[in-house]
Amino acid sequence: MNIANLLDKRRSNWGELERLCEAMEVRGRTDKAGPQYKGAAGIVRFATLYRGACADLALADAYQLPPATVTYLHRLVARSHNQLYRAGKFEPTGWFDMIFRVAPREIYGDACVRVATIVFFGLFALSMYLGYQQTLFPDFANVVVGEAGLEQMEEMYEMELVGSLDHYISMSSFYIMHNTGIGLKCFAYGILIVPCLYILSSNAVTLGTVFGYMAREDVASRDNFFEFVTAHGPFELTAIALSAAAGLRLGMGLFATGGLSRIDSVRRSAVRAVPVISAAAVLFVLAAFTEGFISPSPLAYTFKAGWSVMSSSMISFYFVVLGFPGNRQHRTGGRPIDTIWDDESTETSESNTLANLSGGSSSVRAA
Repeated sequence: MNIANLLDKRRSNWGELERLCEAMEVRGRTDKAGPQYKGAAGIVRFATLYRGACADLALADAYQLPPATVTYLHRLVARSHNQLYRAGKFEPTGWFDMIFRVAPREIYGDACVRVATIVFFGLFALSMYLGYQQTLFPDFANVVVGEAGLEQMEEMYEMELVGSLDHYISMSSFYIMHNTGIGLKCFAYGILIVPCLYILSSNAVTLGTVFGYMAREDVASRDNFFEFVTAHGPFELTAIALSAAAGLRLGMGLFATGGLSRIDSVRRSAVRAVPVISAAAVLFVLAAFTEGFISPSPLAYTFKAGWSVMSSSMISFYFVVLGFPGNRQHRTGGRPIDTIWDDESTETSESNTLANLSGGSSSVRAA
């Protein structure tokens, strides 16, 4: 059989590869070309067709087939190559799925989140108690915060909370940068674990001590202080703990490889850390706007306390109800939750099959 006849019989494969390229260009998923291309089957089929088109192009060039055929194959291979190495695009539905499905599931089942939460809120509560007990521990607040720092806190909240719209907007921007800076510091140092735990602990002790000191009966500005911090406290404190947890997850990937290379282990841990740090970013933004608009406003304290209760309830619902193991198992087809990331690793391996065919890394997404 001559080469021309062989390539002519393969035209149906070229048409199939075109349909897959069209589906991926429009929707970014192979299953849009037909249900038979759903999931791993679509990835494997795309790999087979792409490899075949590359071989056909080589034959057409080598045997000097008609220029129209060679040009068509060049365009088809280039088009497929663009899908193989294309950059991911922003998809709101994907981020919604990450924030409201993947993130609570990962947060609920991640041991690093439990460690960071226990360390932060445990030290915060203990320091708050020690800072409040002036009789039992009279010098604790001075040692932790410093006498000058405590005087500054009292002076800061002596005046009643007032402000204008411009002031609220500017302070919201400031709080976003300030709070995010704390979270990013905890996240960045997480790769080394010990510095992350130190920063997390120091923030917890300092904040808890300030809360305890300002709650004393002899502090004149305590009412203004708690009127300011009550509304945004749940969002901000939880976000700090989550940022540290995401950093610790990266650190665990570096030191506890589980038989993988360190690069592969960190990459796997990074996949698990992304939903956690994404949830922390959302909480930081909510805390900043609450701290900028509601906390300093002249609204009644009952409203601010109600906002705090509502935000705490939302956080509990997000972490417990959306991330509950039974709910997660239902969403994953009744499989144990521990197998979810193994499935994702399998899907990544299937995607890397494409890379092995062409000597690079693949960004083709399964349905």
